[in-house]
Amino acid sequence: MAIGKNKRLPRKKGKKGKKAVDPFSKKEWFEIKAPNLFAVRDIGYTMGTRTEGQKLVRDNVMNRIFEASLGDLKPNSEDQAFRKFKLKVGEVDGKNLLTYFWGMDLTTDKLRSLVKKWTTLIEAQADVKTTDGITYRLFCIGFTHRRQNQRRNTSYAQKGQVRAIRKKMVEIMQREVAGCDTKELVNKLIPESIGEEIEKATQQIYPLQNVFIRKVKTVKAPKLDVGKLLEAHSGGSKKKDTGKKVARPEEKEESKADE
Repeated sequence: MAIGKNKRLPRKKGKKGKKAVDPFSKKEWFEIKAPNLFAVRDIGYTMGTRTEGQKLVRDNVMNRIFEASLGDLKPNSEDQAFRKFKLKVGEVDGKNLLTYFWGMDLTTDKLRSLVKKWTTLIEAQADVKTTDGITYRLFCIGFTHRRQNQRRNTSYAQKGQVRAIRKKMVEIMQREVAGCDTKELVNKLIPESIGEEIEKATQQIYPLQNVFIRKVKTVKAPKLDVGKLLEAHSGGSKKKDTGKKVARPEEKEESKADE
């Protein structure tokens, strides 16, 4: 049989190639705004798919969670860049995304740098409800430290001491967080005041070092109050320095020709 004479095989119809559409042409850019808990309010930019039919761009960007380093949220604090804050989008205001505190974490390299040999690692966690009705789960980490005039190399704590320290950690976390709202909690997390309190309280049991609240997780939160969120974003950040307009070489040549 000659090639191409088989009537049973369907003939291939020529397919017209689809026009290449730039995916960014369907996107809108939004600026992410941090609440006034932080000195630096402008975090960065994100994009969302433009409104098409019943698919709204607002629904596309709502409830997004962004991570921002404390080094970016606070001026001249590069040494605290290991602390990461999670911010969740609560409202869309024009081209701005208004966020609120959703959690905190330490970077992996910071946690790994804390682990030392010949010491005991002690961890504790506690669920605490703030005055504004949000339940947070706090995770604490600490390490034993050499006593004064200690001769032996190791600084291992006994099981009873570990249990007593863990109990103290939970008590202090509950005491420090239960009587404050989210704003006060963030103000305690930034300078690590809770870790310092735990260090002081556990000196009699066994001296500790490198005590940190390593993670804060939102367990349960009531329905977001938009009015309170707008209050948290009142008093906007300073206007950005976008620089001055610089004349292009072509414009300079045209101006000289006009003269």
